[in-house]
Amino acid sequence: MDMQVNMRWAAKEDQDRLADLRAVVLYDDLNRLGKYDDVNVRARFRKTFDPEHTWIIEVDGNEAGCVALKPKGEDAYLLEHFYIDPAYQGRRIGTHVLKTLLARAEVQGRIVHLNVLQGSPARRLYERFGFAVDSEDEVDVFMSVRSSE
Repeated sequence: MDMQVNMRWAAKEDQDRLADLRAVVLYDDLNRLGKYDDVNVRARFRKTFDPEHTWIIEVDGNEAGCVALKPKGEDAYLLEHFYIDPAYQGRRIGTHVLKTLLARAEVQGRIVHLNVLQGSPARRLYERFGFAVDSEDEVDVFMSVRSSE
């Protein structure tokens, strides 16, 4: 990787910008599934955005995406809001970020849950890291993995 990827904590002020990023990143998949709604796609992000557990992903000093990892009970985490700006997709940034998050000490030995939209190319990334399907419906695929210790 010839680029510098950094992660910094998000702040409350990032909420609207990241909600807009979510709308851009999910547009094609949600449209394909007949579920895109310009207002709701942003509102759902705002409802669950927690800067205390969210990072801004920077590539060579430029904002390229975001990701959240929230505690979910004593033995689990929820990975959500993992969005890479389309201009930065396909550069293995997602691989780098996911490897970094799963290596965090507090995640070791814990189960990490996520959901991905049906048909999303992001599912291949998660499968490469050992995530397996727990359940699915017409819109979402729910996956998890136990992070190795």
